[in-house]
Amino acid sequence: MNLNLSGQSVAIIGAARGIGRAIAEGFIAEGCHVRGFDREQSADFITTGDVTSYETVKSFAAGFERVDHVVFCVGIGSGKFGFPFWNLEPSDWARVLDVNLIGAVNVAHAFAPKLIERGAGSMLFLVSVAGQIGSQTDPPYSASKAALINFTQCAAKDLGPHNIRVNALAPGMVKTELNQSIWAAGQQKLPEDQRVSFDDWAAEKIKKVSHLGRWQMPDEYAAMATFLASDHAKNITGQTINIDGGQVMHA
Repeated sequence: MNLNLSGQSVAIIGAARGIGRAIAEGFIAEGCHVRGFDREQSADFITTGDVTSYETVKSFAAGFERVDHVVFCVGIGSGKFGFPFWNLEPSDWARVLDVNLIGAVNVAHAFAPKLIERGAGSMLFLVSVAGQIGSQTDPPYSASKAALINFTQCAAKDLGPHNIRVNALAPGMVKTELNQSIWAAGQQKLPEDQRVSFDDWAAEKIKKVSHLGRWQMPDEYAAMATFLASDHAKNITGQTINIDGGQVMHA
C-alpha cells in the first residue's frame, strides 16, 4: 500500500526508544522528514527536553517551518506495584500525571496552531489498554492514559473543523522497558522463593491477557501510526485503536 507520505514533516515526542523509536523509523522509511524530542538523544534527529516544560515544548515546535503530523509516545509508570491502590501514596501520582497527561496537553497546545495554519494534518497519542480496563497494576498510569483517551476525543472535536484528525493508539503487551519495570515492581512484593524471571512472568501473563497468546511488537505500532497519518485514514478521528492481541474487547 502506497501511503503517499514522502516529504511530509513529522514531530515525534518520545522518539528515543521503544515504540516511539519504531514509529520514528517507520515514518523515515516512508520518506518523511522526522524530528524527535526526548529526554535522551539516542539519534541525531532527536532534540533533548522534558515534556512537562511547556516552554521547552513550544521551543521545539517553533523550530518547525511546517508540520504535518504530531505523534506523542511518552509514558511513565509510578515504579510501584499498585494492587491494591493504597500500596501507593497520593504523592506517587503527580509525576505520572504530569508526564503522561500534561505532557501530551503541552504538545497539543504547542503544535495545534501550526497544524491549524496549514489546514490539514494529524495528531496521534500513544495510550494503553490499561486506560480502558481500570488496570490495577499501576493506578496512576492507568488513570493518566484514561484521561488522555478522553482528551484525544476533545481535541478531535476541536480540530476536526480545521481538517486535522486526532486519534489514540493503545498498546497491549509489548516487550519494552516499561513492562520490565512492572515485572520488577511486582517481584519486590513477593518472598524471594516465589519470585520468577522476567521471561517466565511474561510468558504466563501473555497467556492470561492475550487471546492470541503472543506479544505485540513495536513495528506493529509504526505500521498503524503511518497508516493513520495517511489519506487512507482520512475519515478516522477521535478513535482509540487497540493493538493488543484481543486483550480489550468491549461487548
